[in-house]
Amino acid sequence: MHATSDSPTFPETLAGVPLDLFASLPRSDQRLKAEEYVAGLLAAHGRKTLRNVADQFGGEAARKQSVHHFISESSWEWEPVRRGLARHADELLNPQAWVVRPTVVPKAGGHSVGVAEYFVPELGRTVTGQQSYGAWLASPAAGVPVNWQLVLPADWVEDDSRRRRAHIPETSRALSPEENAGDVALRAARSLPGTPHPVVLDAPGLDPLRMGRHFEAAGIPLVQRVDDRIRLRVDPLALPGHGVLPHTPGRLVASLRRLWRPYAPLTGGGRSLTMTVPVTLHEARDGGGREAGGARLLVAQWPEADPSAVRLWLADPGMRPGDALRFASLAEVVDRDDALASARVGLRDFAGRSFQGWHRHITLASVAHLACVRTTGAAAGRVGDAALRGRTRVRVGAGASAGRPLLLRAG
Repeated sequence: MHATSDSPTFPETLAGVPLDLFASLPRSDQRLKAEEYVAGLLAAHGRKTLRNVADQFGGEAARKQSVHHFISESSWEWEPVRRGLARHADELLNPQAWVVRPTVVPKAGGHSVGVAEYFVPELGRTVTGQQSYGAWLASPAAGVPVNWQLVLPADWVEDDSRRRRAHIPETSRALSPEENAGDVALRAARSLPGTPHPVVLDAPGLDPLRMGRHFEAAGIPLVQRVDDRIRLRVDPLALPGHGVLPHTPGRLVASLRRLWRPYAPLTGGGRSLTMTVPVTLHEARDGGGREAGGARLLVAQWPEADPSAVRLWLADPGMRPGDALRFASLAEVVDRDDALASARVGLRDFAGRSFQGWHRHITLASVAHLACVRTTGAAAGRVGDAALRGRTRVRVGAGASAGRPLLLRAG
C-alpha cells in the first residue's frame, strides 16, 4: 500500500492529523497504512470507496487487495484510535457538548452488514439501508465525529450464516433505538477524563422517560429532541393560570406567543425564534404503556419565516434556559459539518460487507474530518490557534508525494 513515484501528488491535507493518533496500532506498517488511508480519503474524488482510495496509490490489484485487507480483515482495534480522536478533538474545539444523531445510508441489496428497513423522519418514508448512531464533539465553531454504533437488527445477529459472513462479534446483540443511542453516547462521554460534557440527543422518537432516567443514572446532563406526538403539562408554578390539561409541544408553542424570543442561529441564516417553558411529561410510549412523567424544560427553535420547521427539545429541569438553548443549537453545527464531512471524507461511502470494515473505515473517515477542521477551520480562525502549534514535517510512505513531505501535527 506504499505510494510510489507513479502515485498522484498528495495535497498537504494531513496537516491536521496528530502524530500519536495511531500509536495504539501494534505494527509500524499498520500505522503507516492508517496514515495513507486518511490521505487517500482526502485526495480521492467522488465516493470514498475502498477501490477509490486504493486508486490514489496507483490502483494495482495487489494494492487494492492490501487496502481491502487493512480495512476489512486486519487485526487492529478502532476503539483506542477513537479515544485518541476524542482527546485531540477536545483539545482543539473546547467543546460544549456531545451531539448524538442517527444516520440512515440507503443501500441496494441486502449484503451490507446491518441492512434493514428504517423509517427516516426527514423523508417521511421507510428506506432500505444501514443505520448508525454517531457521537460528535461540538462547539459553536465546529463538530467532529468521535464514536459510532452500527445498528444490528435481530435478522443479522440471530442468523448464524449472516453473522459469520459479516464477521459480527459473538457479543453483539440486537438493541432498541434507545439502547443504541444511549450506548454510543455514554461510551463517548466516558472517553474523556473529568466531568462529562452534556449530551444533545438529536433523535426524535426516542422515549424521553427512558432516556432521561438512563442519563440521570449516569450523572450526565441531557437535552433530547422530541417529536410532536408526546404530551406535556405546563408547570403551574412557572405559568399560573395556563391550565393543567396536557398538550403536544407544538400546541404549547403556538399558545404561548408571549414567551417567544428572537435568537441568532450558530450557523447563520435569517431571523429565528425560540421559547422555553418548564413542563412535566404526561405520558411515554414505552412498550405501549403509559406512566406519569418527570419535570423537564421545553425548548423550541424555529425560523421565523417557517414555523413548520420547529425543533422541539426537552432538557433536564435544573438546566438554565440559556444553557439549554445553547446546547440544543449545537445540533445545527453538526448538521452543517456532517453534510460537509460526508462528501469530503466519505462518512457514508463504505461499500464493504464486514462489521469490522465498517467500523475501521468510519473511524479513519472521522480522523480525516478532524484533519479538515484543523486545517481549513484553523485557517478561518474558527477553532483557535491550537491547530497551528507543534507541527513537524514527516514523510508518509516510501516516495509519497514524489518525495514531498506532508505536514502533520506532533502530538
